[in-house]
Amino acid sequence: MQTFRLYYHTLKHLRPVQIYGRLWFHSYRPRPNMGPAPPRRPTAGVPLIPTCPRPPSLTGPNEFTFLNERAAVTKPEDWDSPSFSKLWLYNLHYFDDLNAEEADRRSSWHRDLLRRWMAENPPGSGTGWEPYPTSLRIVNWIKWMLRGQDPVAGMLDSLAAQTKWLNKRLEYHLLGNHLLANAKALVFAGLFFQGPEAERFYSKGMRILARELREQILADGGHFERSPMYHLIVLEDLLDLINLHHVYGEPCPEDWPETAGRMEDWSEVMRHPDGGIPLFNDAASGVAPGPKDLDEYAQRLAIRTAAESERGVREGERSVRHLKDSGYVCIEEGSAVLLADVGSVGPDYLPGHAHAGTLSFELSLGGQRVIVNSGVSEYAEGPERLRQRSTAAHSTVVLDGENSSEVWGGFRVARRAHVTDFTIRNTKDCCEIGATHNGYQHLPGKPLHRRRWQLTHNTLLVEDEIHTQGHHTVGSYLRLPPDLNVELAGPYRAQLSTGEQEAELAGIQWWPEGRLQVEETSWHPMFNHSVPSLVCVFRMEASSASSAPLRFGFQIQWP
Repeated sequence: MQTFRLYYHTLKHLRPVQIYGRLWFHSYRPRPNMGPAPPRRPTAGVPLIPTCPRPPSLTGPNEFTFLNERAAVTKPEDWDSPSFSKLWLYNLHYFDDLNAEEADRRSSWHRDLLRRWMAENPPGSGTGWEPYPTSLRIVNWIKWMLRGQDPVAGMLDSLAAQTKWLNKRLEYHLLGNHLLANAKALVFAGLFFQGPEAERFYSKGMRILARELREQILADGGHFERSPMYHLIVLEDLLDLINLHHVYGEPCPEDWPETAGRMEDWSEVMRHPDGGIPLFNDAASGVAPGPKDLDEYAQRLAIRTAAESERGVREGERSVRHLKDSGYVCIEEGSAVLLADVGSVGPDYLPGHAHAGTLSFELSLGGQRVIVNSGVSEYAEGPERLRQRSTAAHSTVVLDGENSSEVWGGFRVARRAHVTDFTIRNTKDCCEIGATHNGYQHLPGKPLHRRRWQLTHNTLLVEDEIHTQGHHTVGSYLRLPPDLNVELAGPYRAQLSTGEQEAELAGIQWWPEGRLQVEETSWHPMFNHSVPSLVCVFRMEASSASSAPLRFGFQIQWP
């Protein structure tokens, strides 16, 4: 019964194309077309503007480092070795290193690797021919040649064969960023080659992009999967497409530069003072280009961004920016930066990268992260993936040990929290935001969780209310980055400090009565990188037999 309920609450949100698309994808196996490549299209004489640099991943002729894991690929079977994670193998087949930092110094390694890949990966089989790595590899091979490298023997024929194969394996069953990557590859190949078939690739890719960019890029500039990491990935895709059209002297759609500008504005809001992204939903550093690198790439392409976003409201030295469509708020007040998740977990039909972190937040003080979410270190289905997606892995409230959204599998969500009653009040003395979610309504008493943040120049007050009747176990979680020291200064008070000298950073006071514990946990700022850290958990048993809500909260104060 439990399994049936999970599937019901998951599948009922899917679009028909995702269901019949999956059936088609797994039943239809086209035969690879290994015919000769069409001729290359001449460029307009405009060089490819330097794209976002990536750290080198090819560390030796046959040695690779992806996702903080290093390994050698010396035999044909290593391209699909079960000893590597699926995500590591995907990265192996991307060929990102062709365009990474100082790539030209590794040119001989690259040329040998290209020959090996073509010889050791039979057409149409294995991880390397799955649509997503095929899409990224097509783009990287074309970028490499547009930077002035001559193709190795057979490379153009292989590139054409990969594009023909991809054209018949588009990921309509997944949609989202995967389908965008497929379309981007078709456009790259359609402009790189010439002739009727290339025109068909280009036209098809552009049709998909026109439809998907309208759907996937929200009015506030955010990507609809609500992951800061995937937002940056899609932003780079769009900048690359604009760049490619300049190279071939083709006008790109008029709305692309404006869309890229809105995405840049969103990225500027959704970052900490240290320049990194907050860890909402599936988000980690080191996968997408860094925000600053994308800023510079957009500037090289003359992408115009808003000097002062229309979303911003200022009161003195305070900045309040509400990304209404994405469901995030950023408040800057003096040395404090607060980032709060007050929206849905993602599009109903595509919550694969969602976490159960509704009404969680992150906080920086003086440029240093103080309150964080867990982040993500792996995509492999299992207990650790579930733990990192759980509500307890986020700085928010857990009720009766349950998740606010029912994450399961590797990328599934059944029942999910919906946010209502968002409020914002910005006065001279403080900024206050609030929101309610219904993710616990399946519990006895149908609880609703409302959270209110109130930020002043040296204080963050967070008040929680559970609107319900009956008995509940409440856990209020504050996750800390690994470089903070915590000392309990009383039954409901903790002192945060930094460095060996334990410089005072902030004090936290909880209320009413309960049980405060500091527990060992882990923080995951990158894939395959789990750092020991601490979490403050305030627990209480509460009952309500009236209409009055259960109230509790905490105050963070800094010098």
